[in-house]
Amino acid sequence: MRAKMAFIVFVIIDIILILSLGVINDLTQIIHNKKVVFVPKGSAKKIITYLNKTYGYNLNLFDPYILVKFGKVNHGYLDLNVSSISKIDFLKALARAKPKILNITLIPGETTYIFLKNLSNDENLSYEKMDTYLKNHAPFYEGFLVPNTYKITKGSSEEDIMKKLLAYSFKFHNKVRKDFLNDANLTTYKKIITKASVIQKEAASIKEMGLISGVIDNRISKNMKLQMDGTLNYGKYSHQKITSQRIKEDKSEFNTYIHEGLPKSPVCAVSVDAIMAAINPIKSEYLYFFKPKNQNSHIFSKTYEKHYQHILDSNSSDKNITRQK
Repeated sequence: MRAKMAFIVFVIIDIILILSLGVINDLTQIIHNKKVVFVPKGSAKKIITYLNKTYGYNLNLFDPYILVKFGKVNHGYLDLNVSSISKIDFLKALARAKPKILNITLIPGETTYIFLKNLSNDENLSYEKMDTYLKNHAPFYEGFLVPNTYKITKGSSEEDIMKKLLAYSFKFHNKVRKDFLNDANLTTYKKIITKASVIQKEAASIKEMGLISGVIDNRISKNMKLQMDGTLNYGKYSHQKITSQRIKEDKSEFNTYIHEGLPKSPVCAVSVDAIMAAINPIKSEYLYFFKPKNQNSHIFSKTYEKHYQHILDSNSSDKNITRQK
């Protein structure tokens, strides 16, 4: 009888050992994980089922019970920040993972069209939805979104993204209008941003912005067309080289070779420096400027004769620089 009992005990111990080894082997198997995974909202069982189906993980029916022991799992795109770990560490990381944060950057001088197009392509979003939302909620379209690096939760809707960008932009513009323009009305403020956008496109550096602002004022006061290539780098043409043919064919409001004064609306996103330069131009008698090839700054001139002489002296072959007259 004792021998039989001892045999049963040994069998039970063997079974426990075998099961324990099986559990240990299962939990220590390597999960080849994607660093960012999408997790649906729902129970641990639903999450495990989804991960198996979507990412090909070999998770079993016991894993949901282990997962809940580590805590409640967030939903959406989660940043696990690891690529190959044991299953037990994977389940632990899954329970502790935070939503993936994206850094999306709008640089000064970029157009809203290019910015939204790139964002839509990179994150599989609808350009049309973002474009429409901006048009319906911003007081003016181009130039209203403020250059900045925005932190966005991956998987956010087009509306949520635009709400965040617009909230920051409204706060920024309201502060500028209050602090520097005595709460100027929207019409006046839009003109300032429009001027700033031309400065942004034309200036080779921040230190030149005030001078270019002054040139704009000088040419307008003398009823001279601005004749600035940068105004033609609007919308989808943001990075396109301006040619003589383009100048002749473009009939838009942004062609300052055929239209007098500033464009009716901004041509790009503008920095604080460009806005300050638009508000506080450096007074001078300059009417012309150009940037020789392989140089990082413009040469400014008071007369066309001097302007043209600078061009000859620079031995530049860039035909674009002789257009301003």
